[in-house]
Amino acid sequence: MTRAHRPPPLRLLASLALLLCANATQAAPRLHCEMTYAGSTQVLEVAPVSDPYPVASVDVGGRFRFKAVMVGNERQADYVKLYAYLDAKHQPVLVQQITYLPPFPQGNTLTGKQFIYAGPVERELQYECKLQGVAP
Repeated sequence: MTRAHRPPPLRLLASLALLLCANATQAAPRLHCEMTYAGSTQVLEVAPVSDPYPVASVDVGGRFRFKAVMVGNERQADYVKLYAYLDAKHQPVLVQQITYLPPFPQGNTLTGKQFIYAGPVERELQYECKLQGVAP
């Protein structure tokens, strides 16, 4: 056989197959948030949505509410919005809203450790969110 008609080396084919498999199995974007109030921690896992409006907030210790929204699809996150509310007598009061846009920071955390103080006696909510499955 001439060099032009020689089949590609097996190692090259194996490398290409691994690359294709890695791209095909890339995990869908996920947002992992841990909220702590009064020494109790709860976890919120968020998948991408196309419509942010129906996403509900979650109760955190009866004092705060937390809402995490990741708009996008199974391949990418278009943006992330986080909302923290003080759960007041008549209705929740927004105390923090943050928007994250691509390119998202790479590494261990999206938000870093956040500390929010609200209410008449300045109750403390701590949270940290990590974005997983998102390419730089």
